[in-house]
Amino acid sequence: MWSQKLMRVAWPAFLSACILELLVFAVVDPFELRWAGEALGWSRTGVYTASFFVFWAVGAASCGLTALLGMPPAEVNCCPLASGERPDGCPQQ
Repeated sequence: MWSQKLMRVAWPAFLSACILELLVFAVVDPFELRWAGEALGWSRTGVYTASFFVFWAVGAASCGLTALLGMPPAEVNCCPLASGERPDGCPQQ
């Protein structure tokens, strides 16, 4: 069950990162990128790889937030601990 939830977040994020990578680097040349006014100094492959993972992380955060906001309140607020293991202040079920 947990792996299905993970794939519901990771797969759309992966696809969006692929599309964003294609769109961005169709316009931007990695050798023209600057950081603090100086050339980045990375290879094209390094820039493509780093940017892909950044795009994927942003997409995963977006998909994860959407998945969290789509969950019913009872699922979000349920306490996974047994009644004897709950700390003070954890509501009883």
